[in-house]
Amino acid sequence: MSEQIVNRDDLAKYLAQTLDITRFRDYCPNGLQVEGRTQVKKLVTGVTANMALIEAAVAIGADAILVHHGYFWRGEDARIIGPKHKRLKLLLAQDINLFAYHLPLDMHPELGNNAQLANRLGLVVDARFGEDGLGWLGRASDDAIKTVEDLARVIEVRLARAPLVIGNLSQPIGRVGWCTGAAQNLLGDAIAAGATTYLSGEISEPTVHLAREAGVSYIACGHHATERYGVQALGNHLAERFGIQHHFIEIANPV
Repeated sequence: MSEQIVNRDDLAKYLAQTLDITRFRDYCPNGLQVEGRTQVKKLVTGVTANMALIEAAVAIGADAILVHHGYFWRGEDARIIGPKHKRLKLLLAQDINLFAYHLPLDMHPELGNNAQLANRLGLVVDARFGEDGLGWLGRASDDAIKTVEDLARVIEVRLARAPLVIGNLSQPIGRVGWCTGAAQNLLGDAIAAGATTYLSGEISEPTVHLAREAGVSYIACGHHATERYGVQALGNHLAERFGIQHHFIEIANPV
């Protein structure tokens, strides 16, 4: 198929509708965050709009970058100085668009981070919990995944990193709750919804105690590691729909 070009504003409108961005109370603006050229032929996706990703996108001649973690977060310093200035200066100098989708990308039922993580780990969702149903609840589709240790081994292989496990490795996994990224604060909601195993990207000091005292196993798989797959799926979807080039660029992050 010959390479196509899509108008930036048409792309933004399609993404807004597909991801239903007005539905969520989020911590940042979702959509086009930095305006660049009006025509998009080559799209780069990545987890976070850091300098390394921007430089890699410039190197391959990208017209637009689409990420999960963009800019202008609630409560952050609004001044355009330091690293923020350097990033924005390069984007503007190269006339590259920056699109960012946070909670809407977590939540999409097919392309989202929770859905794509479930696909990768063999989890089947049958319920939601938390505000806006941000947390997902279900079970392992593979009967061979019976214990917390079994699930931890699958995670290590399929995410290419060893998770941190709080709990009894020999405990049956039972009902599994999950939410990617920094969703340790949903542990209480997951427990209330009936989860006996919960996995997310990050873990914090209080959630260790809550998991232990509730008898729930907590598996911390890495913020970056759990949020690599939604943005790739979305980029592939856009490439197929509009005929544009798509390149996912992995910028390694141990957290």
